[in-house]
Amino acid sequence: MRIAFLFVVLAGAVFYTYIAFDDLSFLTRRGRLGPGFFPRIVGVSMIAFTIWALVDALRERRLADLGAGLGPDLEPDEDNSGWRDVVTLMALSVCYAVVLRLLGGFPATVIFLGATLAIINRGHHLQNAILMVVIPAAIYLLFDRLLNANMPPALLNLPF
Repeated sequence: MRIAFLFVVLAGAVFYTYIAFDDLSFLTRRGRLGPGFFPRIVGVSMIAFTIWALVDALRERRLADLGAGLGPDLEPDEDNSGWRDVVTLMALSVCYAVVLRLLGGFPATVIFLGATLAIINRGHHLQNAILMVVIPAAIYLLFDRLLNANMPPALLNLPF
């Protein structure tokens, strides 16, 4: 299942990168970096990392087929907890979209990461707290300050 998932992600990454290179201009008329600069970096990175993960998964599968034993990712899932996690993360993503519109980019991302990490990374409270603050702060600095692209605005007037 992991290999099929990675092929789907790779197809999406290739499509995203094609759109970034084909439809978005790299430079503006004045010679500044245009709207296609950052999506191209993201697209090429997505393709590279997905191919890397796909090669790793295929290597693990081949070792398992040769009788080296199943790895932890290849063990059969008896209680279907993987699907339960997928449904939970999908529900959290829908809630994130709603909260993003209500509270804006930074607070919604902090809340989403806190809830997601509490489910995925159980027991690592300090690490989760650091990640749920550092990642949105880095996204804010990258988009709002460095790239001069605004974060999603909030419907509710918040003091920050």
